[in-house]
Amino acid sequence: MIYVFKTSVDTQSKFESASALLNQLLPESQWNFDLEDCDNILRVDSELNVADLLQNNTVFECIELE
Repeated sequence: MIYVFKTSVDTQSKFESASALLNQLLPESQWNFDLEDCDNILRVDSELNVADLLQNNTVFECIELE
């Protein structure tokens, strides 16, 4: 399933922190950021329900888009 999130990841340092978290939480999933988008979109392709995991993290703000 593909999940789409609006995030607060807008700098290289935030990207690096978010990447480390995503690699730790979702090692079997594919993800990418679109930092050129005004909402700094994160897309995650995962068999897991990642919405709860990501929306409650302390590294970056993350809101699931419908």
